[in-house]
Amino acid sequence: MREEENKNVSKNNWKRVFRKKWFFPSVYLVAAALILTGVLVFQSMNTGVDNVQPEEGQQEGGIEYSYEDDNSVPVMDLKENLNMPVLNQDQAVIKTKFYDHDSSSEEKEQAIIQFNNKFYQSNGIDIAREDGESFDVVASATGTVTEVKEDALYGKYIEITHEDDIKTRYMSLGDVLVEVGAKVNQDDVIGTSGRSLAGQASGLHVHFEVRNGDQALNPEDYFFQPLSKLKDSNQTDADAEADQEEGAEVEGEGQDQGEDQEQVEEPGQTEDGTEGEEDGESTDTDEDKQPETEQPNQDDEESSISMTNA
Repeated sequence: MREEENKNVSKNNWKRVFRKKWFFPSVYLVAAALILTGVLVFQSMNTGVDNVQPEEGQQEGGIEYSYEDDNSVPVMDLKENLNMPVLNQDQAVIKTKFYDHDSSSEEKEQAIIQFNNKFYQSNGIDIAREDGESFDVVASATGTVTEVKEDALYGKYIEITHEDDIKTRYMSLGDVLVEVGAKVNQDDVIGTSGRSLAGQASGLHVHFEVRNGDQALNPEDYFFQPLSKLKDSNQTDADAEADQEEGAEVEGEGQDQGEDQEQVEEPGQTEDGTEGEEDGESTDTDEDKQPETEQPNQDDEESSISMTNA
């Protein structure tokens, strides 16, 4: 009897528990917690296996792993664009432009530099602040400082070499804050704006040049463009020069054929007479030739500008 009574009491207790409002929600929460814990543990175990990196020199599946690569290049360097050599670009103004033979007459006038009663073509641009105040000069792209000197016309001078022989030059500086061999990142401060004999009209400024090898490029055409575009410009110019040379060769062949025909039509003329006339023509041509421009002195040759007629 007592055993039956105990069974009945236990059943009644369970029924009372089941009737509680909080019972089933509690069961659901505990079950969900157990399931979620199991999923997280399973994922962490798989992640730990996937992230196991083979040791250097270890062979797995016939592949030997090595993590040393001296030729590796940071991904950001490949996508780096050419910036202006100033931090506050909204306050920057261009005082002197790059001399482009294909530009308008007005733009050519803005690209002429007058010094010591002579006129020079600008191979870069003069950048200043709108308020005329001094400012920090920064590297327009990541590279290595390859030259620091003082130019006769452009004053203190920094040259930075980038990939593929792309170079940027910063002139007319007040202070130079880097040395030859220093590695600089884009927008690192390398100096301050200053003055120079060639840029007297620009006030406090930096004269900025971009070069692909020895070829001067217009910086305004390549600002905020990938550095690879500067490299492509050299190939375009090489193709144009090749086309010009090919055209000159074709024209020369046509002239040779015309001279042969003239010699056939005048059989009575001797070789001595012909050579004498040719020598006379050559002498007259040499006498008529006059120098088109005045030769610059040694100081002018060292500066990075070219001289043209006044």
